[in-house]
Amino acid sequence: MDQLKQAFNQYMEEGGEPQAFFAPGRVNLIGEHTDYNGGHVFPCALSVGTYALARKRNDQKIRLYSMNFPDVGVIEADKENLQYAKEREWSNYPLGVTAIFQKEGYEIDSGFDVAFYGNIPNGAGLSSSASIEVLTAVMLKELFDLKVSMIELIKLTQRAENEFVGVNCGIMDQFSIAAGKRDHAILLNCDTLEYEQTPLKMDGLILVIANTNKRRGLADSKYNERRSECEEALRLLKQELDIETLGDLTNEAFDQYAHLIKDSIVKKRARHAVYENNRTLMAVEKLNDGDIEAFGQLMNESHRSLRDDYEVTGKELDALVEAAWNEGAIGSRMTGAGFGGCTISIVPEDKVETFTDRVSKEYTEKTGLEAEFYVVNVGDGAKPLAERQG
Repeated sequence: MDQLKQAFNQYMEEGGEPQAFFAPGRVNLIGEHTDYNGGHVFPCALSVGTYALARKRNDQKIRLYSMNFPDVGVIEADKENLQYAKEREWSNYPLGVTAIFQKEGYEIDSGFDVAFYGNIPNGAGLSSSASIEVLTAVMLKELFDLKVSMIELIKLTQRAENEFVGVNCGIMDQFSIAAGKRDHAILLNCDTLEYEQTPLKMDGLILVIANTNKRRGLADSKYNERRSECEEALRLLKQELDIETLGDLTNEAFDQYAHLIKDSIVKKRARHAVYENNRTLMAVEKLNDGDIEAFGQLMNESHRSLRDDYEVTGKELDALVEAAWNEGAIGSRMTGAGFGGCTISIVPEDKVETFTDRVSKEYTEKTGLEAEFYVVNVGDGAKPLAERQG
């Protein structure tokens, strides 16, 4: 925060004291590519995230600076004329949220200055973009005294990514970042937005995130293609089934009616969406029963399905997960959209150092890349930080 304060004072003009905000990153423990299929996900907020110092201005100008992208310098925009621009890079996320809030009639009566700093590994699939979006929404709510509920705030930040940035993401990232709770994961029904906070019973175990260091561009990936394949499967299944989403199906019902999908690729995509949703529900049951071994096995099954049916892993993620399986992880899988990014593993706390050393060596031998490891704690959702930074 001291460095962020220095940056704010250096790059922003004279004015009153800024207020501090934080929004976490997130990791999804199980339930991948189910969110836009009306299924369940099981993410948690992390202790790493995005910090910001912000204050209102006396004009309509928005000035943004990120310590993570110092070479870009200060980005300026006119609050009354916010348009997506590729050259604005990271700043499209906060500008998009501001644009959507205004479009929905929330009164943002002046411009503002913001300096950001994030300690989420960029491009790793831990949702640095959604973290900035939710942080911006919480900041706008606080600075401009906006009467916006948490659920509405979540929906608006998702719309910013869908409509302004142009990435057809589901709602999981924004939801888990806004609604996170320390030492809990969230079982979220992405269709109804019903959710429950589930205690993470991790006695003697810890979460280890491993970054493949293969960058993945979400907007440029196969993400939208997978989504349209699932929509096609749903259209075909609805010929004989009274369902709204793939998340409405049991595994047995899907198997019974899968013949309606003639394209073998589309069928595989739908099978993953259906089976992964039911696998997620079963995993939370096992966790609530204290059966962490069974939870871990379902994580492993999730990865195999993402590899074989959804085909979103790639050699780097597969190598990292297989190394984790070989080195005693209770469970390990890719997390996030795929095509690079991170894995999440449950590891005995007293074996973390040996685990990371051996997995790192095996991964480098297979891929030539160096993995990075983060031992993470499960933290709270987005919030203003009490202390004002002067």
